[in-house]
Amino acid sequence: MKAIAAGYQVTDPQPNDQGQMYQRPGRPSDPIPGPFPNDQAARAANNGALPPDLSMIVKARPGGPNYVYAILTGYKDPPPGFNMLSGMNYDEYFPGHQIAMPPPLSDNAVTFADGVSASVPQMAHDVVTFLAWASEPNLDDRHRTGLKVILFLIVAAGVFYAMKRKIWAPVH
Repeated sequence: MKAIAAGYQVTDPQPNDQGQMYQRPGRPSDPIPGPFPNDQAARAANNGALPPDLSMIVKARPGGPNYVYAILTGYKDPPPGFNMLSGMNYDEYFPGHQIAMPPPLSDNAVTFADGVSASVPQMAHDVVTFLAWASEPNLDDRHRTGLKVILFLIVAAGVFYAMKRKIWAPVH
């Protein structure tokens, strides 16, 4: 991730000594820049709808990654007799089954370097994995710190128990 992020130039949020904003290589902790310069441009490009910020969608929805994966892979033809509104797409997992977003993924839309088939389920899995990371990029560090804390507490409990036995041994 560090190598990918460093390939982009970002404006540092802190000015330099002269008070000027400057460009620097990106870091994994930098926010991902949006595709539009402002909300008005985003609405103009999306038929008046403001695209959602998906950086926290995995944590915000019940079912998290499963919900996002289901939405991405749930585009189908509507069943016979289903009343579809104009401009809507049928998604069997979306509440109400009508979603304005067209199917974002299609087979063989990308080429994987390792030769993996670029199927919709595979790409949806990759998108969900990335969104899970984007919602909490420091999760691995937190898990390592938590493991160290648990190990410390186990050792400390052992030392305290041994000290208690030594201190109270003469009383029995």
